Amino acid sequence: MSVNPLYHQTNDRMREELGWIQQAKKDPEFFAPLYKKYHEQIFRYIYQRMDDEEMAFDVTSQVFMKAINNLPKYEFRGVPFSSWLYRIAKSELYQAFRDKKAERTVNIDTVQVFLVIDEFEQDENEENKQRLIKCLAKLKESDIQLIELRFFEKRSFKEIGEILEISENNAKVKSFRALEKLKKIFIN
Repeated sequence: MSVNPLYHQTNDRMREELGWIQQAKKDPEFFAPLYKKYHEQIFRYIYQRMDDEEMAFDVTSQVFMKAINNLPKYEFRGVPFSSWLYRIAKSELYQAFRDKKAERTVNIDTVQVFLVIDEFEQDENEENKQRLIKCLAKLKESDIQLIELRFFEKRSFKEIGEILEISENNAKVKSFRALEKLKKIFIN
């Protein structure tokens, strides 16, 4: 599986980011570079899951407010700062779903769907694409999230573990199991 440069960083970039974080912990004015770097990415993550632009902007704002307020608690764990932001975003999304302010959706494009279909060793055609989309709707939220993070966002297992607050190995196991559930539904 190829790595998506939108979500993955070099060690030099992570060191630069850590410098921004340390400055922002002392003075919130220095949070701006982190906000500029991740706002669009976090917004897309949220918008893809709720498909309501106005609500997605509101939830994104909440994510960054919580990030600024909780920045003193942030600890570097060898993954991009975005992993921490995604955990906050996941929590805020679930809160919006619980409050019934938003409805869960899955927005995927053809290329991403065909990556999953390839895993099933099936032909890449429109009929299989539609079948896969229907099968995704039959999975639990947690399984859909694992498949989205791994195949649609091409995140590493380490990042998935950080976002979901599980170990890297557990992220591998759970991702494999989610894919197997989807495959079973798809093939039957």
